[in-house]
Amino acid sequence: MKATPLAYLRPIAGTGQTLALGAASVPSAAFAVSTEWVQISSLGNCHVEVGVAPVATANSMLVKATDDPLVIRVTNGEQIAVIQDGTSTGNLNVVEMTY
Repeated sequence: MKATPLAYLRPIAGTGQTLALGAASVPSAAFAVSTEWVQISSLGNCHVEVGVAPVATANSMLVKATDDPLVIRVTNGEQIAVIQDGTSTGNLNVVEMTY
């Protein structure tokens, strides 16, 4: 099933982050006050966790390289953490979004 684009959201300029997938959890920078959503897309299979000082594990939400970009609700000060699934390689792209 294809996801419906959320056309009412727009990227916040200059907030893009690229996180390398690896065997250890890697956190993003903390999200800004104006950020209400993040869009994520991955070039490799991975697991993600959202929160304050999150640590992604093999039990966190699975994001596949073949998935459409996902939009996740976040709050000020939270981060997203990523860890590779198995031996998958690539990057997770994170862009902060607002109305």
